[in-house]
Amino acid sequence: QVQLVESGGGLVQAGGSLRLSCAASGRTFSSYAMGWFRQAPGKEREFVGAVDWVGTRTDYAHSVKGRFTISRDNAKNTVFLQMNSLKPEDTAVYYCGAAVAWVPSRVNLYAYWGQGTQVTVSS
Repeated sequence: QVQLVESGGGLVQAGGSLRLSCAASGRTFSSYAMGWFRQAPGKEREFVGAVDWVGTRTDYAHSVKGRFTISRDNAKNTVFLQMNSLKPEDTAVYYCGAAVAWVPSRVNLYAYWGQGTQVTVSS
């Protein structure tokens, strides 16, 4: 079992940057592909980005491509989401998830989730 804890959210002005972290417990972190998703009020959880087990393959939603970068440090059991050029429409609760298979955007196939961290972008 994997426990995930997100951090790094906050309030930022449009055009600003934030770096989210997701710390995982356990010794099997490198066995999981990791994804970031977000959920705004009244909307479904949507895919943001994912990174494979060793950090060599990534995938992004079209809406964040070129602005967000996902990476991982298996020695520290942590996955990161660097968010640049933030827009008000990026406002949401951001969640990290762990999946055994490479299923970047398939939210229902992620086995473990963190509690989320709020990101608010003001205009």
